[in-house]
Amino acid sequence: MTTVYFIRHAEADNANRNGRNRPLTAKGLADRRLVTEFLQDKNIDAVLSSPFKRAVDTITEYAEKSGLEIELVEDFREQRSSSDMRKDNPNFPQFMIDQWADISYIYSDGESIAEVQERNIAALNNLLIRYKNKTIVIGTHATALTTIINYYDRKYGYDGFMAMVDILPWVAKMEFNENCCIDIQKIDLFE
Repeated sequence: MTTVYFIRHAEADNANRNGRNRPLTAKGLADRRLVTEFLQDKNIDAVLSSPFKRAVDTITEYAEKSGLEIELVEDFREQRSSSDMRKDNPNFPQFMIDQWADISYIYSDGESIAEVQERNIAALNNLLIRYKNKTIVIGTHATALTTIINYYDRKYGYDGFMAMVDILPWVAKMEFNENCCIDIQKIDLFE
């Protein structure tokens, strides 16, 4: 059995418009201790992450305390947003509903949910081979993680995304037999 702890990043500074280099806020930096404490007794074999700063920074404290290097996996990056459909756009809430209603829906130059899911699942399948019967951590993002859960549980989509979008950091523990997901646990570190 392979166990994967997906760690959705802590609170990021959304004033920074560069998604790849967006840092954690002071609260996010403080809250990553919840991740460190949670993972402390999990016997982690490897730590991997999206290359985005907020995902890496969320798991850095744990990796350093455990003496593990963080391997960056480009395909675990967050969804490429449309240049003209951002959270401050008044049409953004409807856009979110539309893209989860039809996961192939693309707005302008953005990336569809299906495209995000395809690259995340391909990256995950590679890791399930490399780390068979091991326990690993993957630093990730809300949309990316929702697409992974949705791949194994088609009922988990827009509502699941909205239920966790304001919980930073957030954890999903997934257990696999080969590349078959046999269990998913959603963990709120604040409870």
